[in-house]
Amino acid sequence: MQHKLAIASLSVAALAVLGCKARVPVIASPFADDFERAEPGPDWLDTSGGAYRIAEGRLNVTRAYNHPLWLRRKLPRDVVIEFDAMSKSPAGDIKVELYGDGESFDPDKGRYDPTSYLIILGGWNNSSSIIGRLGEHDDAVKAAKRREPGQPPLVELGRSYHFTITRQGGLIDWKLDGAPFLAWTDASPLSGSGHEFFAINDWEADVHFDNLRIRPAN
Repeated sequence: MQHKLAIASLSVAALAVLGCKARVPVIASPFADDFERAEPGPDWLDTSGGAYRIAEGRLNVTRAYNHPLWLRRKLPRDVVIEFDAMSKSPAGDIKVELYGDGESFDPDKGRYDPTSYLIILGGWNNSSSIIGRLGEHDDAVKAAKRREPGQPPLVELGRSYHFTITRQGGLIDWKLDGAPFLAWTDASPLSGSGHEFFAINDWEADVHFDNLRIRPAN
């Protein structure tokens, strides 16, 4: 009897989660977050349990260990996402996710299996920047720029970078400070249930985000 009650309770909880996700609005007009408040608040789902915080009008994160902060808004199929970001760690490692499931995270600091595209500037100890699809290693890396021996780090310590990421159809276009940086076309674009949300993510680097803007692409 207790076993049946436990299964019933889990089923009710699962339905409640699905119901909450179904009620999340789609971004149909420009959305903005300037982080001018004390904490992320109900527009965001913090899977880290507290690594994400707001200070001096910016979203700060360190040591989230691939526990994303998911925006509780569904992305339109074609989108423009802009934000400013800086790293205060020599490791660089500025990371966001697009078109994920809105709740996944790495449970054990192991190899991360995201449900999304990953945009990473200066990852792997500030040596590589990538567009990834459903992963950040091996064949999941779809476009990359890597630091050659003797070159400076890809992310300058304390420098603010302006990201513009556009998805139209299968094309993901990433501009950095207004200049083309990386692009890749997905023949089978992620979309639909399980691929609808945007997230800010982090491993160990001390990273700051501000001036987030999301709108449907024209």
